[in-house]
Order: sequence, then C-alpha cells, then structure tokens
Amino acid sequence: MSQPPNESKNLEVATLAAGCFWCTEAAFSIIKGVERIEPGYTGGSVPNPTYEEVSTGTTGHAEAAQIYFDPKVISYKQILEIFFTIHDPTSLNRQGADVGTQYRSAIFYNSPQQKETAQKLIEELAKEEIWSTPIVTEVVPLKIFYNAETYHKDYYKKHPKEAYCQAVITPKIAKLQAHFIDKIKVHL
Repeated sequence: MSQPPNESKNLEVATLAAGCFWCTEAAFSIIKGVERIEPGYTGGSVPNPTYEEVSTGTTGHAEAAQIYFDPKVISYKQILEIFFTIHDPTSLNRQGADVGTQYRSAIFYNSPQQKETAQKLIEELAKEEIWSTPIVTEVVPLKIFYNAETYHKDYYKKHPKEAYCQAVITPKIAKLQAHFIDKIKVHL
C-alpha cells in the first residue's frame, strides 16, 4: 500500500559503487521501495569532481549511486543482495570493459548498522562460493557524495537504444528481473 503523496516517508540511503553509475541507477529504478536514485562520485580526494576528471582515474572517486529507499518495503540487506547480483564483486577496479578505480566495487556505509550488514553479507556470500575468485568489494565509510552532472540522471531511461545501454545495461536489467521478480515495480 502506498502512502498519500503529502505524507513524508522515512527513507534510508544506500551509497553503492558497482561500476558505471548508469547501470546502478537503471537497475535500482525498477525495484519496489526505491524512491529516488542520485548518480554521483565518492571515495576520492578531489572536491566537486566532474565526470571528465573522475574518468581519468586520478581523483580517487568511484562512480556511485545514492539509493533512497523505504525500509518498510525493502531492507538494506535486500538492497545489497541486488547490488551483488548486478555487478561482478570479484573484479578489482573494473566492470567488463570499464577499467579503472572509478569502476571499483564499493559499499559506502552511513552507519555502524550498514557496515555490519555489509560485512556479514560478504562473509555469507564468500561461504556460498558463488564466484571462483574472492569478493573485493570495499566496505568504507561515506565521507562526502557529489551529485553527477544532470545529463547522467535517468541516462538509461533517456537513451535505451544507445549501444552501451543495449550491450551492458539491458542484460543487467534482464538478470535482475529473473532473480528478483518479487522486488520489481509493476507499472500500470
């Protein structure tokens, strides 16, 4: 049941880096309980970085997304389970053809509870031996998050026919839908 439009929700925020933020935003945009996603940059030392600066790999920032979600609908652990499904957490500083520290796998926690949840889930996944190599996802505190330039917002929605979107994002969405059918928003 949805809340009336004027009633504010107590949203939580997950800050995740799973390679290209276009992919992360597109994947989480179809998940029930996710209210808003902001692509951006975090984890580096350069204040107010631009996409061009982050793309050089010299700022220390990762492409990331802040996912605002309703914990009454989806838990932080479930958000992380989706995160681990939509990217390769065993690939150091790369996702597919996207190479560099800006494409690293990282969880930027906002509280001790988020840190604990992330660490426990990584331990569980490691024991399950889903991947043949170890998980390299960083679990680090969020210091500051810089929103990306506006043209990155809703990139997949605006450019679904673009080659990168078709080759990289569309297959991630299909995989997500297959694994988490009960978490997918129904559009009427």
